[in-house]
Amino acid sequence: MPDTHRPAALFSLSDKTGSLEVAQALHDAGTVIYATGGTKKHLEDHGIPAYDVEQMTGFPPLFDGRVKTLHPKVFGAILYDRDNAEHRVQAEKYAIAPITVVCVNLYPFEATVAREGTTLPEAIEQIDIGGVSLLRAAAKNFAHVCVLTHPSQYGGFLQAFRSGAVPQQLRRKFAVAAFERTAEYDAAISHYLGSEGEYLPSDLPGALALTLPLSQRLRYGTNPQNRAAFYLDRAERLPEQLHGKALSYNNLLDLDGTLRLLSRSALGAEFGSERERFARAAVVKHTVPCGVAQRSSVAKAIADALEADPVSAYGGIVATDGRVDRAAAESLSKFFLEIVAAPAFDDDALAILKKKKNLRVMRFAPSLPDELAHELRVRSALGGVLAEDDNPEAPPEEWKVVSKRHPTAQEWHDLAFAWDVVRHVKSNGIVIVKGGTTRGICAGQTNRVSAVKIAAFRAGDGAKGAACASDGFFPFSDGLEAAAEGGCTAVIAPGGSVRDDDVIAAADRLGIALVFSSYRYFLH
Repeated sequence: MPDTHRPAALFSLSDKTGSLEVAQALHDAGTVIYATGGTKKHLEDHGIPAYDVEQMTGFPPLFDGRVKTLHPKVFGAILYDRDNAEHRVQAEKYAIAPITVVCVNLYPFEATVAREGTTLPEAIEQIDIGGVSLLRAAAKNFAHVCVLTHPSQYGGFLQAFRSGAVPQQLRRKFAVAAFERTAEYDAAISHYLGSEGEYLPSDLPGALALTLPLSQRLRYGTNPQNRAAFYLDRAERLPEQLHGKALSYNNLLDLDGTLRLLSRSALGAEFGSERERFARAAVVKHTVPCGVAQRSSVAKAIADALEADPVSAYGGIVATDGRVDRAAAESLSKFFLEIVAAPAFDDDALAILKKKKNLRVMRFAPSLPDELAHELRVRSALGGVLAEDDNPEAPPEEWKVVSKRHPTAQEWHDLAFAWDVVRHVKSNGIVIVKGGTTRGICAGQTNRVSAVKIAAFRAGDGAKGAACASDGFFPFSDGLEAAAEGGCTAVIAPGGSVRDDDVIAAADRLGIALVFSSYRYFLH
């Protein structure tokens, strides 16, 4: 039987990486080690004595292991206050030895539900109850207990332990990590149970839990006087950096916006199929698109996207949804860019790009742009958090030609392309497209007619015979008239203005093909 007068440690691990060194150090220091089934076997197989938890509690594991550690002797050993005389008397009376180290990581719930084909019963069996309770108890009593939740903590613990004692500051740091882990774990469970299964309502969550693990600390935020960090729940989702300086706060925002421009999941079947026939390239500067093109080759798409607004492209970010070859890399190398991102790079293309010491070269999963387009979108406001997603119960978007003249085949393609891009442009947003390339983009204006005029000015001669997309309706006919004056021959915009009839009449008077959408795409 274990000596109940010696300090004890409790091990219960799904990830046993690095645990042997910790257990050996504790054993060598005279600590009694208790462990649950698989962990106990692992320790003993490597010559480290360990006792079953049931030798502490007097109960075997119950209900297929659903109850193993949930017992007063276990939690009493963790939670009692060593500085409280009454607590010490009770511990002596009930032969409760102090547990000084709790080394626990939880059932791999997140990994289980991420695996394709996981059933609801399988997921439920991976919901850890005892482990979460142990972590919370040990973290609460960090004044006397050291709680270890991840192998990355073992080195710091061992260094302190071997020096004579684990300082309270470090125990408190481990306690914070434990509470962060249990919050993250609960959020993963609630998200899964709230989003999986046909019997559940399709709605936004009743409580939004943002418990994202720290991915990396950043040098600074939007400006050098700001602190910043990046938090991400799926590290594998982050594009792989192949070359260049570390990503900054602004880089990450721009990269997000650029990748979203590559998604064509919002287009209907008629135009969404263009993914198979055309490569798309996008250039973003300060989160604003400044050039987007669809072409039969990646090299041509990149070259045309850069040339759409070469002044704005300086210092921008370029992404494409196809493999970057040598020709594409040579086009990119002519510009000063912050980031180049693609799902794949030829070796000779990568060699060209790596000649630029600071250029960040990123490789992302081909599915990432569409995943970003459909995720829950959150942002801070008034000390709280706003959240939105695409309502699956919303009626399908409809387009209706409201003018006498219908768009030509080329105008239809340019309208669809412009409409797909304008949803990524800050309101009031205008996008002018001709021949599958943006010619003029204007974002963030406080009135729509000015936005049209600026976009047309930027497009120059490229606006002649072009398609124009407006993310919101035209409140007056002057916006459409400005598009026609700039040279546009087809326009798409939401309907819904009290002056829609005036706008339609202006289109007919000017010979414009006008299409109304049942959706608008403000971006704030």
